[in-house]
Amino acid sequence: MEAARGSGPLGVLASKKVKDGAKSRSRRRWRKSKAKASRFSHNMDLHTITQSLVALAEDNMAFFSSQGPGETARRLSGVFAGVREQALGLEPALGRLLSVAHLFDLDAETPANGYRSLVHTARCCLAHLLHKCRYVASNRRSIFFRTSHNLAELEAYLAALTQLRALAYYGQRLLAINRPGGLFFEGDEKITAEFLREYVTLHKGCFYGRCLGFQFTPAIRPFLQTISIGLVSFGEHYKRNETGLSVTASSLFTSGRFAIDPELRGAEFERIIQNLDVHFWKAFWNITEIEVLSSLANMASTTVRISRLLSLPPEAFEMPLTSDPKLTVTISPPLAHTGPGPVLVRLISYDLREGQDSEELNSLVKSEGPRGLELRPRSQQAPRSRSLVIHIHGGGFVAQTSRSHEPYLKGWAQELGAPIVSIDYSLAPEAPFPRALEECFFAYCWAVKHCTLLGSTGERICLAGDSAGGNLCFTVSLRAAAYGVRVPDGIMAAYPVTTLQSAASPSRLLSIMDPLLPLSVLSKCVSAYSGAETEDQSDSDQKALGMMGLVRRDTSLLLRDLRLGASSWLNSFLELSGRKSQKSSITPVESMRRSVSEAALAQPECPLSLKELSLQDSSEATDSPEMSLSVETLGPNTASDVNFFLRPEHPQEEEDGEELSPRDQSQGVSNAFPEGFHPRRSSQGAIRMPLYSAPIVKNPFMSPLLAPDSMLRTLPPVHMVACALDPMLDDSVMFARRLRGLGQPVTLRVVEGLPHGFLSLAALCRETRQATELCVERIRLVLAPPP
Repeated sequence: MEAARGSGPLGVLASKKVKDGAKSRSRRRWRKSKAKASRFSHNMDLHTITQSLVALAEDNMAFFSSQGPGETARRLSGVFAGVREQALGLEPALGRLLSVAHLFDLDAETPANGYRSLVHTARCCLAHLLHKCRYVASNRRSIFFRTSHNLAELEAYLAALTQLRALAYYGQRLLAINRPGGLFFEGDEKITAEFLREYVTLHKGCFYGRCLGFQFTPAIRPFLQTISIGLVSFGEHYKRNETGLSVTASSLFTSGRFAIDPELRGAEFERIIQNLDVHFWKAFWNITEIEVLSSLANMASTTVRISRLLSLPPEAFEMPLTSDPKLTVTISPPLAHTGPGPVLVRLISYDLREGQDSEELNSLVKSEGPRGLELRPRSQQAPRSRSLVIHIHGGGFVAQTSRSHEPYLKGWAQELGAPIVSIDYSLAPEAPFPRALEECFFAYCWAVKHCTLLGSTGERICLAGDSAGGNLCFTVSLRAAAYGVRVPDGIMAAYPVTTLQSAASPSRLLSIMDPLLPLSVLSKCVSAYSGAETEDQSDSDQKALGMMGLVRRDTSLLLRDLRLGASSWLNSFLELSGRKSQKSSITPVESMRRSVSEAALAQPECPLSLKELSLQDSSEATDSPEMSLSVETLGPNTASDVNFFLRPEHPQEEEDGEELSPRDQSQGVSNAFPEGFHPRRSSQGAIRMPLYSAPIVKNPFMSPLLAPDSMLRTLPPVHMVACALDPMLDDSVMFARRLRGLGQPVTLRVVEGLPHGFLSLAALCRETRQATELCVERIRLVLAPPP
């Protein structure tokens, strides 16, 4: 009877439950062992990790070499031989970088810079290979050993390790050429051109397949995998000229093959980032603007009383001067490129405060359908807050609006107890520089003047922004100081871009593997913002992608923008440099009402070059005659091929023995690699990067890192939150060092394991929530400074 019962349906069910339970326990044990191994390897020094990995690789290589002439055994043996070779070659390079990395930190409490990030990323790859080699050594005789899966993963990480070794050598080259303390590339034009040609042809697909996001915290990796699958699927349908929701819907149905085939996904990802233009990225990043997705995001976010889109009329108004409130200056509406037009801002407030339901404010409300006013039962209006937060969103200057950033801004409004005004500035390439800056400055001044309508007394005002928005926070504050009006009480900038010049740094080398900020995407966004053509030519591969129609569509617009906008900015630089004698005929009030470049650059100091931003003693951070504005400093007003690396401003000058010898210069970058080492090259060919090195990119209102000392001294206290693995990390480090050298109040906090753009991922995991809370804490320091 017992046997019969066991063989019946209940017995089968019980047996199945036992098997499922065993599988579940096995998976839990595997995850725990992996986590334990990860923690163990994290506590190991670089030499110990390398030696352990080499020993395991040799053991596995010997085992599979003895398994006969089979193809799989041969490939496994070859992989472990490659792991051994690359690990032994990589250790000395990483050791050299690690030995000097501390020299580039902001201070002892902030151990972060691009050299540390390169070492950490390579160490993560070594640690993963160490764990995989241990797993193979323990399970290679088991009948359940998944040979093909483990072989594919080992080959992928070997490819990644090979490319990371190349980056380590590039880091060494930067270290050798740069001035002491400098994080940005310096060298003559021949070396920079060769450096660029070498770097952009590196194979990248291995970082977007099985190895995707290996350097980030484990909680973020599933999201990055989802984003990469969505991106390649979106790109497949985007080239068919589908738009909007149809592309998103179609992508969902065809993304399966990219989910199950990581190698296909990596190859397609690499092809997309190298071939599709800025309009593709604009469309992909704006997916969150689709009504359905934005509604879902808002349902999961904090409920607020007010979320209204306001349209500020393009009418000039007066602002009092801080030096003498009896005098005023006229704030004109934005004019660049497209002429006067309204500026959109979003008012977010957790409570309904006094002034927020006034007729004057209601007359500015722009209808968004039923979601403009979110009412919750309240007995009465709350009094006006003492504080006001003015927010400028990121998106590479080309994408997104306040709507994309609304979910975390609602949480900020609740935690800070202050209304938030988020500015929807016009986006490139349709509205290149300086349109966005003009609109943000106009909206900032309007908010300061009309803070009572926004539910604030305006006693404390904080400018906050992320990425491109952080850049605009700095430049808006610089422009406010140039106009003589009130500057904010402080700035909170999350992972900001502080220089748009084509300059390499150790952290920017990481763009080769960053799924959110690939090199070509950075270049195309900056190119669009600077007013350059996004695609000057198209090769046969680009034509096959069906993008020529988009290029033709925008050519006339970009040419018009170049003619009406950017050219006047370049001319203002050159005219001001050659005609300083005419400045005496220009009154201060007239200069304030001119364009940004004329108003703020009619000073005795010019934008600094990156060559001047290496570590200096505080005694050297003073004004000098060498900083006078000149045509030679700004460079010729001619287009040239893009350089990811800085073009020298004075190629012929000699620097007290720090210049490269002719022998070193003739060696170039090809000799940066030891004999016999050959990194993998991309099958897609070199990236076409349309940004040219032009004077406009040196404008301090594009690249605040290059602003002269006198301008930077006008900034309020600055609080930056950066990511250790962000290609833009060195922008924050160098900017903080520059401000600290001038005696300006500045703080820099660096979060580990998170990618650029973590604010938009605030609800994703514990790490992103903690990083977002850190940003709120920095804003709170501005709004309620400690006694």
